[in-house]
Amino acid sequence: MKTRSTTILTVRHKGHVALGGDGQVTLGSAIMKGDALKIRRLMEGRVITGFAGSSADAFALLERFEAKLKDYPSNMPRAATELAKDWRTDRVLRRLEALLAVVDARHTLLVTGTGDVIQPTDGVLGIGSGGNYAVAAARALVAHASLTAEQIVRQSLEIAAGIDVYTNESITVEVLECAT
Repeated sequence: MKTRSTTILTVRHKGHVALGGDGQVTLGSAIMKGDALKIRRLMEGRVITGFAGSSADAFALLERFEAKLKDYPSNMPRAATELAKDWRTDRVLRRLEALLAVVDARHTLLVTGTGDVIQPTDGVLGIGSGGNYAVAAARALVAHASLTAEQIVRQSLEIAAGIDVYTNESITVEVLECAT
């Protein structure tokens, strides 16, 4: 059976970065779980990660990413780059099917198994099957100065859940204050 993704979204807005995701785990055409937690805080809460793809693969990558963060505690982009290099070149890691969105007070990064470490220009990043829907909604909502980063992420994920069958409305959002 094919494993379907989820929706993870991060937004930098008004001095904060929020990263959120839905809780649906789907195997083939069946919903296996509706309240999975796909958002994790690392490094004593200073880094937030979200994953899309195979859960077991994502957990393996999160463990490796946390080890890289310990090697480079004040340099999250370097830790992400080192993980991406290992992921691309290691025979076992190359087979892992997941994507990671990672944020700290200064950076928003997408980390992939093809060796990519990408920082979006506008601070909006979405991954998973509903990622593009959530990004479109977030970009529209950022124009509303009255909304917080957390509100934008939550509302955008709710919009994605209304469109993408692999995304539900069991939403978890974590927030960090941005560096000045």
